[in-house]
Amino acid sequence: MYQEDLIGKEITLVLDHIQDEIPEKGWVPAYCFWICDKDGNKMGACDLRVGHTEGLYYGGNIGYNLQKEYRGHHYAAKACELLFDLARRHDMGYVIITCHPDNIPSRKTCEYLGGELLEIAELPENHDLRIEDGHTHECIYKFEL
Repeated sequence: MYQEDLIGKEITLVLDHIQDEIPEKGWVPAYCFWICDKDGNKMGACDLRVGHTEGLYYGGNIGYNLQKEYRGHHYAAKACELLFDLARRHDMGYVIITCHPDNIPSRKTCEYLGGELLEIAELPENHDLRIEDGHTHECIYKFEL
């Protein structure tokens, strides 16, 4: 596994921890990062889940969130671009990013990054996003690496 921070022109992804896979839950290993500005201020968080499973088709390989005061500057997209590079190091071939259909900022981020909207999928009854968050549908975007 990769053990270093990911450094971009405007942001740095500071490695917080690596989550081990949990095969009995169908979870793959994941890198969890803080999204920081060049002064080291934490602006949000992101992660890369390494691998492809049915659950990740709906949950995505990449997740991100930014504090409100840092939104609107493409920081989420810049974080994703750094995570795309890390996914390439793992020979993933492609990554999936998903979001709730009503999450317009996230949809715009996926479009800005050039993702292909595969579908707005109904979540399986037993999927964590449905059980824990009450989501019934997710936009599924694919990014070829």
